[in-house]
Amino acid sequence: MTIHKEGYKSILISAILFAVINVASFNFLSFHMAWLSWLIFIATLILLLFIISFFRVPRRKLMLGSNLVIAPADGKVVVIEEVYDEEYFKDKRLQVSIFMSPANVHQNRTPVTGEVVYNQYHKGKYLVAWHPKSSTENERHSVVIRHPKAEILVKQIAGALAKRIVNYLSVGQKVEQCAEMGFIKFGSRVDVLLPLDAKVSVKLNEVVQGGVTVLAGL
Repeated sequence: MTIHKEGYKSILISAILFAVINVASFNFLSFHMAWLSWLIFIATLILLLFIISFFRVPRRKLMLGSNLVIAPADGKVVVIEEVYDEEYFKDKRLQVSIFMSPANVHQNRTPVTGEVVYNQYHKGKYLVAWHPKSSTENERHSVVIRHPKAEILVKQIAGALAKRIVNYLSVGQKVEQCAEMGFIKFGSRVDVLLPLDAKVSVKLNEVVQGGVTVLAGL
């Protein structure tokens, strides 16, 4: 396991605050309040470890397949439905949505090999990630990857806590399946828009792993 580069600043600030709070606690609280100092130490240590774990990048054996769409994120499948896409396709698509809790790995990966033909950031609201309108009203970053068999749209969507989306792709870039696409901080959602004839391999409420679980076949 490694720590994602997006976490370096947050972890450094958290570690400094952890040190300052606990040095102050042990030095300024009286001997009779030692129990409170230890309580503060334990609480802040748990918080620091949680923040570190949020930016973890576990080592995995990635699933690759030329006609497969691989999960771009860790989390739980909360939507499998036919939708009308207003943003890019201007027609119906099959949407598979993955909700990422704060405890999930938040690195995002490309679901297919291909060329990036669309890349657009949208300002928006911060509705909870499982809200039906979060796909179209929340802050989000949309990317379309042109695969030989189909174009796949991936939306990184901010949630109530996640207010920073990072995307590393650019139009014209050639990407390999399961390559790093970006990162979303502190709870969020990823939508994948597939052609209607795609054969979905997951079920509602199924827990998936980014770069490992097969979402669909093309």
